[in-house]
Amino acid sequence: MGRAPVTGRAPATEQATDQQVHVAVDLIVLTLRGGRLNVLLVRREDEPFRDAWALPGGFVQLDEDLEDAAYRVLADEASLGDFTVHLEQVRTFGAPDRDPRGRVVSVAFMALGADLPDPQRGEDVADARWWPVDDLAAIDLAFDHDVVLDSAVERARAKLEYTTLAVTFLPPEFTISQLRGVYESVWGTTLDAGNFHRKATRTEGFLVELDRHAAPTGGRPARLYSAGPGTALIPPLLRSGQ
Repeated sequence: MGRAPVTGRAPATEQATDQQVHVAVDLIVLTLRGGRLNVLLVRREDEPFRDAWALPGGFVQLDEDLEDAAYRVLADEASLGDFTVHLEQVRTFGAPDRDPRGRVVSVAFMALGADLPDPQRGEDVADARWWPVDDLAAIDLAFDHDVVLDSAVERARAKLEYTTLAVTFLPPEFTISQLRGVYESVWGTTLDAGNFHRKATRTEGFLVELDRHAAPTGGRPARLYSAGPGTALIPPLLRSGQ
């Protein structure tokens, strides 16, 4: 977060101070690795929180909008280049004391992708790596990034219930078993295979059944599917299994 910030001041009619407000973006990059939900973290090279793990982030430049800033951080600090991700804004974090350097308002973006590669260390970070989300309970993240991460993970878990977001974790062609694995990994639960198959294949617009099968793995070859045109799941696939 060492780039030139966007700043603003309160109107003169208000009780303004000389304190500047800085605008930043933070990225919660999520993918599945080894059947577990992973998030990309970077080790900070500078103060504050030197050597602490944090979400990739940076200040918004004067000549870019928020989404452009998020893609820049994804390419530079997260070092994931042009890999295709689903990017969406999660929420804004603006607690007055969230950054010891001053008043920083951060817009959090969630980036989801299938089989994202090992990151290369960016110029402004000491290290970058994937971390299983379930392994972070004992890790003290910089700033308020534990709160930011929790918000994004819960957003992803909730959206799997009522949108087709799960397919963003998968290659263009996949089996129902692989799709179920996404739900189980993100939700941290086990689903009944038969019940899930019925719900997924009967939900209009969710999947397109292909005329080919996956490579055999010892049993009956599994049918392949691709993402359908729909964006909403009606009825939803609930975590409760109902």
